Amino acid sequence: MSSELQVFRLPDLGEGLTEAELVNWLVAVGDQIKVDQPIAEVETAKSMVEVPSPYAGTVAELHGQAGETLDVGKPLISIAPVGAAPAEPKAPAATDDAVSTGVVTDAEASAAAETYRTEEKAGSGNVLIGYGTPGGATAGRTRPRKGSVAVVDAAPAPAAAAEVPVAPMEPAVAGTRIPGKLSAVISPLVRKMARDHGVSLDAINGSGASGLIMRRDVEAAISAPEAPATPSAPAQAAAPAAALGDLDGRTGLAVSARTPVRGVRKAVAANMTKSRTEIPEATVWVDVDATALLDMRAELKKRSPHDTPGLLAFIARFVTAGLKKYPALNTRFETGTDGSQEIVGFDGINLGFAAQTDRGLVVPSVRNAHQLSARELDAEIRRLTAVAREGKATPTELGSGTFTLNNYGVFGVDGSAAIINYPEVAMLGVGRIIDKPWVVNGELAVRKVTELTLAFDHRVCDGETAAGFLRYVADCIENPGAALADM
Repeated sequence: MSSELQVFRLPDLGEGLTEAELVNWLVAVGDQIKVDQPIAEVETAKSMVEVPSPYAGTVAELHGQAGETLDVGKPLISIAPVGAAPAEPKAPAATDDAVSTGVVTDAEASAAAETYRTEEKAGSGNVLIGYGTPGGATAGRTRPRKGSVAVVDAAPAPAAAAEVPVAPMEPAVAGTRIPGKLSAVISPLVRKMARDHGVSLDAINGSGASGLIMRRDVEAAISAPEAPATPSAPAQAAAPAAALGDLDGRTGLAVSARTPVRGVRKAVAANMTKSRTEIPEATVWVDVDATALLDMRAELKKRSPHDTPGLLAFIARFVTAGLKKYPALNTRFETGTDGSQEIVGFDGINLGFAAQTDRGLVVPSVRNAHQLSARELDAEIRRLTAVAREGKATPTELGSGTFTLNNYGVFGVDGSAAIINYPEVAMLGVGRIIDKPWVVNGELAVRKVTELTLAFDHRVCDGETAAGFLRYVADCIENPGAALADM
């Protein structure tokens, strides 16, 4: 039997994700593993998932340490075939550019890329993040405690340098650009260098083969002269980031903590920035008397105390009905590579809802929500909230929404200037329901009042459409019996 190592690369995560943070190894060097056995926990920008192995054999090398961010296509684990002794990993070539960027020829890159695509389908079948592979082993496993796994070729890093990834020695198949999956950069170190110095890789023309971006290209961009803020401002070198305990140059205060932006928080930051940058949003709002809706639900609860839908489910039902009447708010605005623009409509509604979790704010979506009753919507909202808080929601469940409903009233606030969940074009927010003075039939009364706030993309519709939708949902809340009778 061949003793050649089988190198399993981090698989394509789908949904446009190109990297994941290695949270915890579930195996150690020397362990015997089976096909489909989970080998590592990784956190993507959308969920925490386990990665199953497509190979059986002996763990020869673990490529990475807990806390390290790995690019899709980068080696994750090397496995020696069953009965073969683990092979020693090969060091990359000792040239400067080869070490920093993993330069390979076009032929080698094409061959290695094909190897990667083959490896994704190797072993028992398709290797998908968060799922087993068809027909794989079903034997149980013993999960090691965190921190108990030995990592090959990785010495403990000092606290002050904890954010700097240590590049482990990799087999010769490492460092290949995966066409269609990564930008024209091979080395994670080159990516980190660009991020640390605020250099956009999109603005760099790579000097390597096939336009690959080399370390020297990033260094040239870093050293390029910049125009001073003012003509009289003296040129100054960028001050290094203050370490913990050092005084911050701007505030004069001691630095107490530095928290890397990763996982869900990193995805939220990127998504919100893109939304604010690209979408010319506008906001409309209205106060709504929700007394009748609360009374109707209380009556239903008396009749059926165990399966009465929550208020959010009823509002979700009104929202889906409103989107049928005003479909412009259930679209996506797209700009083509040639500059052409179009509004994409959908035959159906995937209703997203904001859910706060320990990992940050996520937006799972109820697929085909327009086909569900209030009771069915309630059940699906509860299920998705539970899996999202456990970190087990799939990329599809977290990335397929067409409109978002945000119940920020649970945080005790009345309204919010919400940021639209890109690439959607609208979001409806619901504030807290509180007692307020309200005029009913010419008489002043105390009613249960909430505020609805609609943020919308002004490119896809005008204020008349947005106001019409908002007023429709408000009317449904104020007269729920009549509204549900027509749905």
